[in-house]
Amino acid sequence: MTAARTQSSKPRGVQLPVTVSWGIGLALAAAVISGFSVWVNSYAVKDVRDPAVFTTAKNLLVGAALLTLLLRPGSTAPTLPRTWRKRSMLFALGVVGGSIPFVLFFEGLARSGPGNAAFIQKTLFLWVAVLAVPLLGERIGRWQVMALGLLVLAQLLIGRPGSWRPGDGELLVLAATAFWTVEAVVARRLLPEVGAALGATARMALGGALLFGYLLTQGKVDTLVNLNAEQWRWIIITSAILLIYVATWYSALRRAPATVVTSILTLGAPITAILATWSGKPSPNGEQWLGYAILAAALLIVATITRRGAATHVVASA
Repeated sequence: MTAARTQSSKPRGVQLPVTVSWGIGLALAAAVISGFSVWVNSYAVKDVRDPAVFTTAKNLLVGAALLTLLLRPGSTAPTLPRTWRKRSMLFALGVVGGSIPFVLFFEGLARSGPGNAAFIQKTLFLWVAVLAVPLLGERIGRWQVMALGLLVLAQLLIGRPGSWRPGDGELLVLAATAFWTVEAVVARRLLPEVGAALGATARMALGGALLFGYLLTQGKVDTLVNLNAEQWRWIIITSAILLIYVATWYSALRRAPATVVTSILTLGAPITAILATWSGKPSPNGEQWLGYAILAAALLIVATITRRGAATHVVASA
């Protein structure tokens, strides 16, 4: 997971430093936002009720907002990738990141228990590590391997599956996780060239359009059009959170290794648990708190080793 500073692109307005350390910091921020988002969405989806309609509305709003910001008067025009291969990768962000996996995930969630679905989705970091080594050239040493093992143990303690025999629902959630794995790898390859703003816009705008097409095939557009004011209030609130999350997450992926970023995102789970306990829900049990402690220790190892490796590479290159 050790990597050097990521290649920078042409500056557009105020720019954060394009370094691994900033990537780690942005990943931590994305994890906090994710934990808060899951907590808020747990209330919002109960009011909107149809998860597919809820997700489509959010993605459409976020996609429109990002597109407006990208093309606003006075801003520097986005630079598209030079090759068709890279342009197809930009298109792929909307397909494998912003549309198909959401349909698979919510359909799988409806057919399986929420605990099983959550556990499968939270193994994203492991599959990203498997692909990032051969496809992105990310290096994983023994300390990083130990940290990944600790993260797996933490997930088992936090919420192991109710059954190890996967059904149709679990397989759909696994397929969604596979799509998001590919997205993380593609984004990490592409974002240093095109920037986080263009990548996030492609993911959300195209993804939202494809999800709207899915609603058309399911005859659910009327449900979207007829949402009441209270439901739209929840959608606007959660869309604002999603907008900040996607921008932060893609900014992190632009700067830091994909394995590091997706590992750090697991920090969102204990944040959600703390917020849920604060709002009156049952507190996690002792085994789950142990899992959260192990998770924090593993992420400390990941961040420390990655920052040291990046600093060593910079010094060696000077």
